[in-house]
Amino acid sequence: MIIVTGATGLLGRQIVERLLARVPAGRIGVTVRDPRKAGTLAAQGVRVRQGSFADAGSLAHAFEGATQVLIVSVDLMGEEAVRLHRTAIGAAVAAGARRVLYTSHMGAAAASRFQPCRDHAATEDALRACGVPFTSLRNGFHASSALRFFGDAPRTGRVDLPSDGPVTWTAHEDLAEAAAVILADEGRFDGPTPPLTAARALTYADIAGLAAELTGRPITRNTVPDERFLHGMTGHGVPAELAEQLLGAFTAARAGEFATTDPTLATLLGHAPTDMSTLLRRHLSTPAPSAAR
Repeated sequence: MIIVTGATGLLGRQIVERLLARVPAGRIGVTVRDPRKAGTLAAQGVRVRQGSFADAGSLAHAFEGATQVLIVSVDLMGEEAVRLHRTAIGAAVAAGARRVLYTSHMGAAAASRFQPCRDHAATEDALRACGVPFTSLRNGFHASSALRFFGDAPRTGRVDLPSDGPVTWTAHEDLAEAAAVILADEGRFDGPTPPLTAARALTYADIAGLAAELTGRPITRNTVPDERFLHGMTGHGVPAELAEQLLGAFTAARAGEFATTDPTLATLLGHAPTDMSTLLRRHLSTPAPSAAR
């Protein structure tokens, strides 16, 4: 039994969908906070159980019979994230899993300038100490983050962001496929994987250039001071602590923390990872949300 947590989230859902192409549905279980949202998976024969990283008791039932547990990292930062991950790791070990897997990050390091990377490093320390084999998926930086920051630049003709550096922006779909391949081939990687990245590292200036080529309209990349970025974020209702953490993505990028490229993801996929031009084309074709929503 392979258990995947967070199976109604963006990454977890795609992992399960791709795993179903490789493993019988009866060998797959998912842990979700609201089983009603996983009805489609249940209809395909996937075992759906409620579980929360905040409730170790619920995880004992959710992880029952597991041989592998993939812990999809929570969408939180700081000590709370690490505490929840430790709870999930402990529950997986207690359930008898012979391997624990975790969605980490290519820049995971205790000295990273980006808080989530420090959290991933602390979680990997917990995995090393858990007493069973583990695999840490060192995922490339999600390309969806770049597209969110890029925002409506194709319409306005400008993107105003802090100084950055090259980042190997990587598609969720490719990371999900890689996770499914690794789960279906148990033990393929022991410990942290090599960085699972796209083939090319890009700055926001590079992305602006690609978008300009696709739209036929000029897009200017403007560098704003860090303090101005923070002021703008808090002025739009973002808590100051979160704004500082988001700025950390830029300070880490300009220090080169996310510039590595590696062929491992392409090898797992059997083809080149999705490039930013493809992702931008999709982004540009998606209607903007209604102002009333």
